[in-house]
Amino acid sequence: MATVRLGFGRQNFCLFKRSFLLLKLIAVVFAVLLFCEFLIYYLVIFRCNWPDLKTPAYDGEQETHEPVLKAMFLADTHLLGEVRGHWLDKLRREWQMERAFQTALWLLQPEVVFILGDIFDEGKWSSTQAWADDVKRFQKMFRHPRHVQLKVVAGNHDIGFHYQMSSHRIKRFEKVFNPERLFSWKGINFVMVNSVTLEGDGCNICSEAEAELIEISHKLNCSREQEHHTNQCGDGQPLPRSAPVLLQHFPLYRRSDANCTGEDAAPLEERGTPFKERYDVLSREASQKLLWWLQPRLVLSGHTHSACEVLHGAGISEFSVPSFSWRNRNNPSFIMGSMTPTEYALSKCYLPFENTVLITYCGAAGFLVVLILAHFGFLDFPFLFGCQLLRKFKTV
Repeated sequence: MATVRLGFGRQNFCLFKRSFLLLKLIAVVFAVLLFCEFLIYYLVIFRCNWPDLKTPAYDGEQETHEPVLKAMFLADTHLLGEVRGHWLDKLRREWQMERAFQTALWLLQPEVVFILGDIFDEGKWSSTQAWADDVKRFQKMFRHPRHVQLKVVAGNHDIGFHYQMSSHRIKRFEKVFNPERLFSWKGINFVMVNSVTLEGDGCNICSEAEAELIEISHKLNCSREQEHHTNQCGDGQPLPRSAPVLLQHFPLYRRSDANCTGEDAAPLEERGTPFKERYDVLSREASQKLLWWLQPRLVLSGHTHSACEVLHGAGISEFSVPSFSWRNRNNPSFIMGSMTPTEYALSKCYLPFENTVLITYCGAAGFLVVLILAHFGFLDFPFLFGCQLLRKFKTV
């Protein structure tokens, strides 16, 4: 009878040990998933802060406080489609972008978000049904409160390069995303350009786009000359007297990224590669037209997937915004802007590095293997053998 009780007790003890091991494994897996898929975004983005503007201007004895607009700029999300999109790639990279975007909205509280093109990866050839599915996924990932405005410009992956684009693709893009080219808020003018149409070959779509930009240029000129209001400006509501911020997908013309620096610039071996006009950057002619027509104080662009700061003309700064997706770079980021009608300040906010998450998962997997081996005693012999070697070494 005593033997039976002893055997039963040992069996219960073994079951308890196995249950305890299972609980430990579940706890480790849950903790790692919670950290890598949720908490890491809060820990990293929490370190980002809105940049400070210069001290307020003085008008005689009165200090003038201009309202500050908090704007986020991101680019090249490249949501995968049905042709080139593997389900695991979609799951991993789109979850990363969704968590990053939602965390940034919650922590940073921007007033407006601009996405600078290439929202989709296969918009240039996707079918009607595939396009509808991609749009639905985008609206879920980049959902936002009503008080936050989301503005989007078209990229070559959304409507195709010049030789691929068509009125149908442009219209279905603008049906989802408001086609407005001129957006003003808190006295700040933003001009959102469909840079794919600036081919300069006189095609119907290109001619319409240029005519629209000339009209916007006229409105901006009228806003600058409000004190000398002429009949040519009409009686409509004038725009704020503020030099615009130019937003587009293609960068303005530059020879290469040779002068770009920083940890999120293009790799060193690629920086000296010459850019191709109308493919990597806008043509010289189109770039000069935009600078002449719009006279912007700041230009923000995407397309290259890497960061760069360039000076154009009379000290006009252009910032190329890196890709927001792990699919295009290990260290994605976005730009935060504090803006008034006369001043602006920009800072960069990095997202979690993909390598950090992968290393964490690999380390956790190794720890789980060690935990299992230790539980079943497979590590006892190597441990004892090592102790004996140490003792022999000490005696010698």
